[in-house]
Amino acid sequence: MTAPDAAPARPADAGPTLRGRWSSLRDLIVAQLPVLLLVGLALAAAYWLVQPTPPKRLVLATGVPQGAYAEFGQRFAERLRVHGIEVELRETQGAAENLALLRDPRSGVDVAFVQGGSSGKRPADEPDDEPLVSLGSLFYEPVWLFYREDSAARHLGSGARVANLAQLAGWRVNVGAPGSGVPPLMARLLDAYGVDPATLALSQLPLTPAVVEFLEGRLDAVVFASAPEAPMVQMLLRTPGVALLDFVQAQALARRLPFLTPVTLPRGVVDLAADQPPADVHLVAPTASLLARETLHPALVQLLVQAARQVHGDAGWFHAAGEFPHPAHPEWRLADEARRVYDAGTPWLQRYLPFWLANLVDRMWLVLISVIAVALPLARVLPPLVEFRIRSRIFRWYAQLREVEDAAGRRPAAELVARLDDIDRRVEHVPVPLSYAEELYALRSHIQLVRRRLLAQEPGPTGGGAGS
Repeated sequence: MTAPDAAPARPADAGPTLRGRWSSLRDLIVAQLPVLLLVGLALAAAYWLVQPTPPKRLVLATGVPQGAYAEFGQRFAERLRVHGIEVELRETQGAAENLALLRDPRSGVDVAFVQGGSSGKRPADEPDDEPLVSLGSLFYEPVWLFYREDSAARHLGSGARVANLAQLAGWRVNVGAPGSGVPPLMARLLDAYGVDPATLALSQLPLTPAVVEFLEGRLDAVVFASAPEAPMVQMLLRTPGVALLDFVQAQALARRLPFLTPVTLPRGVVDLAADQPPADVHLVAPTASLLARETLHPALVQLLVQAARQVHGDAGWFHAAGEFPHPAHPEWRLADEARRVYDAGTPWLQRYLPFWLANLVDRMWLVLISVIAVALPLARVLPPLVEFRIRSRIFRWYAQLREVEDAAGRRPAAELVARLDDIDRRVEHVPVPLSYAEELYALRSHIQLVRRRLLAQEPGPTGGGAGS
């Protein structure tokens, strides 16, 4: 009978080969571990310091409902939502309240629309320790003084029109709710004309109630500063019996109050078919800006400036396309990251990568280069370290082998041979990569050499006579 085929035997050297490979990998890991730990700690420290990942939530203070700030706030929120940033819009009475919220570290407000001149600040090039920065000027906010034509007829005579603020003595005028930027702005305008506010019946109703009172005849005039996109502005410009004050001295006012800019409402811009307004109207306008805490994450600053370009970059009633947003600001220092966006535009990585990834690379690449520059020299010492570690497993047995050899003649040969046998058994299980097997076999050959010398020195057995 033919014996059944035996199962294929496992190669005898499979175990040692696997041990050798594992030993080589382990030695490489151990040798690289300090460098890996150093690089990891450097990256962790850089991540903590640079903070490449922005917060996912932002609080933007806007203004009253149906105002321009509220409208623009919605547009900003839509554009930041595309990049995964949720914007909380906080309604306020206007610029003055927004500025107060920014200055209050407990308010939670990160960014706000602020009207030029509402802070009473010095020019931005003077020393200032206030922790607020500008992200750019966004749009003109003309001063809209709407008055009833019947009120003008009653106070000034039939067919008369208001030519300047000095003619408003005795009028019932609403100058905006406390917290908006209009009351302090109107106070400065009245002062420029030399008008005592006590000669007017001033009220400070919120926008919507004030317009209702105005349309029902209980107010002679309403004043607010807003972009023309505000629904109330659009409505009053088309309301019969309502006239808009023409600041014919706009250039002179701008000289006296540098935060104001003279602008012109062009003839027919409201309604070309109806020729509204029927003539150019001169207005003065502070400039609305986007202010932020100086601690706002640079990536959010970058996104806000990009959103401002999308929201305010088109032509408007008072500016040409591309005129806004712009970095110049007479009152506030421009944020460093905002200046970078104005100078260089949208980072090119964001044109090809998602925002979070482009921002991470953009903010960490310099750190990565620095870490690599430090890690490369360290990596050059890894091969010698690996080689030393592997060879040390073999060479340390030579010390014990030398001790056995030096003890020859002073200690029993059998004891030394037994010691050699123990060393040989232990050396047999030393894991080394195959590339270092030559050193291991050389050690075992030297063990055998010493064993032969010891056995040669051992006296042979003494026998009695063969024939006794």
